[in-house]
Amino acid sequence: MLDGFLQQIYFGNRIIDYLIALGIFLLLLLVINISKKFLIKILHSFAQKSTTKIDDNFVEAFVNKIKPFVNLLYFGAFYLGFSQLKIPSSLEKIVNISFIALLIFFGVRFVLSIFSYFMENYWIKKESNATRITAIRGVETFLRIVIWVIALIVLLDNLGIQVSALVAGLGIGGIAVALAAQNLLGDLFSYFIIFFDHPFEIGDFIIIDNFLGTIESIGIKTTRIRSLGGEEIIFSNTDLVNSRLRNYKRMRKRRVLFKFAVIYQTTLEKLKEIPAIVTEIIQQINGATLDRVHFAAFGDFSLDFEVVYYVNSSDYNRYMDVQQEIYFRIKEEFEKRGIEFAYPTQTLFLEKENTEDQTVT
Repeated sequence: MLDGFLQQIYFGNRIIDYLIALGIFLLLLLVINISKKFLIKILHSFAQKSTTKIDDNFVEAFVNKIKPFVNLLYFGAFYLGFSQLKIPSSLEKIVNISFIALLIFFGVRFVLSIFSYFMENYWIKKESNATRITAIRGVETFLRIVIWVIALIVLLDNLGIQVSALVAGLGIGGIAVALAAQNLLGDLFSYFIIFFDHPFEIGDFIIIDNFLGTIESIGIKTTRIRSLGGEEIIFSNTDLVNSRLRNYKRMRKRRVLFKFAVIYQTTLEKLKEIPAIVTEIIQQINGATLDRVHFAAFGDFSLDFEVVYYVNSSDYNRYMDVQQEIYFRIKEEFEKRGIEFAYPTQTLFLEKENTEDQTVT
């Protein structure tokens, strides 16, 4: 009697066929859950043996992100379990399409979840600049859109839709859009160059040609600079990428060269004292490192000296403070020793001629 019941046919399949399909499905579910628990146990054991916290975070993230992949396995188990049943071709086509769609959907979600984990924990956490964090999230969103578009094209191709014509049309349309928005796209790509290469950041003091100022914001199309005069200067990102710029914020120390001159009437003894005087002054200034002091040239109206030293800071105000202190002390020491600075002068030598008076009659 039981055998007769199992042999009864409903919708083209025997009851025993349905039971076998259900058994295969339940068996696969059991295998999937046991495998999942076993894998998680191995990962936890590995993380406990490791001394880094990164492994613990990765295991925790993997456990949280594995759900889309497990759902995909569940649907695969259902598909394998009931694939042996005889079903109408129209229903079989729907099942196959559903399987492909869910395979792509859950597969993409799993890949994106792992991608987001590495973005959040290995890139964004290392950034302290809020603007760069916002830009990274923008890049992440852009990549997500690209991945979903590719997944959609793959799905349409598997559904039997001819995507080659669609892709060709998108390519032609993309070329037309690129030509129409060439400058905009150029600035966009330049923005990515600035973002990844970061030749400058917000707060850096830069000089571009005859313009100088501090970076205030870096946008997708333009970068804004606040000049020393207070006005805002706006550059396109392409102009900045293609220009030679000086970034003074990243200067570790500043080289300073200055000259001074004394009068020709200065004695040789005092001339020889001048390098020692300047050397001692600069060595006493905190934050300054002397390079050289030399009697450099016989000028048109003076004896010229040349001094080179380094300010161990990139701050411009600090450089001006050091330079001012050096000038004060040189002036003070020269006054004490009777050494006079030169300035443009001319000495005229007049020759007196003796002439005899002549009387005209």
